[in-house]
Amino acid sequence: MFTGIIEQTGKIHIVEKTAGNLVFWVESLLSNELRIDQSVSHNGVCLTIEEIKGSMHRVTAIDETIKKTNLGNWQPGTVINLERCMPVNGRLDGHIVQGHVDSVGTCTSIIEKNGSREYTIKIDPSFAAFIIEKGSISLNGISLTIFNVSNDSFTVAIIPYTYMHTNMQAIKKADKLNIEFDIIGKYVYRISSLKEKNS
Repeated sequence: MFTGIIEQTGKIHIVEKTAGNLVFWVESLLSNELRIDQSVSHNGVCLTIEEIKGSMHRVTAIDETIKKTNLGNWQPGTVINLERCMPVNGRLDGHIVQGHVDSVGTCTSIIEKNGSREYTIKIDPSFAAFIIEKGSISLNGISLTIFNVSNDSFTVAIIPYTYMHTNMQAIKKADKLNIEFDIIGKYVYRISSLKEKNS
């Protein structure tokens, strides 16, 4: 489990294709602190550490992950957000994030407001039930609060600290971002839909 509080950014160093999978070598200040078999959030995607060499670590994304995320767009030089899983005695400073990306959203607007920035993200309307005003969402692994919610979009505000310490500074209009909707909202939706189906 993750919290959506980003520890470091990393940079994609090498991308290799193996059958239907993609193998990434990631360079970061966090890499030499990791261990083999550890789960780490990469832009909100939970991936297993397979190998560590100095300031780099290797992970593999399978075809299913590639289809549902923006990992297929990663190239050498791409900056990504990194977060290790939450320790049992840790603080939940963000919200409960599983690292299981539900979909990708498209950035349609970036507005600067006295140092902070507002990003509007367009999503598939089939996910409308999972976004609520002032609710939580994971965007490229970052725990954020959403507002200006519609059936196919929402807005997030990025404070200067988050902007400087994540890859949000690299996001441009039309870029794709990984989205994980709030797990509690997904369970509530599932329970209520089953009740309606069985009534």
